[in-house]
Amino acid sequence: MLTKRKLGRLGPEVSSLGLGCMGMSEFYGEAEEAESVKVVHEALALGMNFLDTSDMYGPCTNELLLGKALTGRREQVVLATKFGIVRTPDGGFGGVNGRPEYVKACCDASLKRLKTDYIDLYYQHRVDPNVPIEETVGTMGDLVQAGKVRFIGLSEAAAPTLRRACREHPVTALQTEYSLWSRDPEDGLLATCVDLGIAFVAYSPLGRGFLSGQIRSPDDLEEGDFRLLTPRFQGENFQRNLDVVDEIRELAAQRGCTAAQLALAWVLSRGEHIVPIPGTTKVARLHENAAADRLRLTVQELEAIEAVAPRGFSAGERYDAGRMKMMNL
Repeated sequence: MLTKRKLGRLGPEVSSLGLGCMGMSEFYGEAEEAESVKVVHEALALGMNFLDTSDMYGPCTNELLLGKALTGRREQVVLATKFGIVRTPDGGFGGVNGRPEYVKACCDASLKRLKTDYIDLYYQHRVDPNVPIEETVGTMGDLVQAGKVRFIGLSEAAAPTLRRACREHPVTALQTEYSLWSRDPEDGLLATCVDLGIAFVAYSPLGRGFLSGQIRSPDDLEEGDFRLLTPRFQGENFQRNLDVVDEIRELAAQRGCTAAQLALAWVLSRGEHIVPIPGTTKVARLHENAAADRLRLTVQELEAIEAVAPRGFSAGERYDAGRMKMMNL
């Protein structure tokens, strides 16, 4: 069974590694629903009880999938979902919405899809620059008072925004991308979370699979895979990043683990308030990721990782220019 970590000062205890469910429904190519349900059930068997979804994944179909997978198992999980990124009827993106009436409507819709009476952790997926954070978070607090939500969180919010939000209502978790090749949170955001007693939930801790070393060419990705549109997977950037990943693989081999396990253990080593949520659609990969919980890196190993993969090594931005404007608001 996986070890446990507490979600912030006031939040629930969760497994040290959570399960990101996005790829089961969209963005990374086709996934088999039956296999995804098996992954969820196996995660629970391993003690991986922190599941992450969003109303925009699919859109909506990821929540429906989890509602099905968790039938009869709801009490075993700490279930997190999100609102705020608007999807159009044709599946396009319609911006960000943090208005109170939208927040309430999204919560009710998520509860129905997830087949549950409450959401353990409800995130604002992206900060709406046109709505004061106090207004959005105040509405999320109303959902807590109504018993529809237990705890609230923000995603990709800047430290000043996080502090303002906490003055309106206690925030349990901040979810932001963090991995060996995405280390911007080290610019004060991780420390702010410690200061405020907030958990830091690291999404894409394996760099969207790249840090596993299993993706050797853009041709390894299916047509329509979201990653093909991101700068780090394009042109010369791909090979430059792969060269570093190959060095990480060598360090992993010396330790007797996989590159993915080494990358996850590195994230876990950055602080007890950090909970990575790697995603997968395969049971074998789930077991591989879970084994990182038992891996304790020495000072020498951490120094060796830093030497081959120093902060800022990644070539290219993590998202395209349009999506980058939605980050760190």
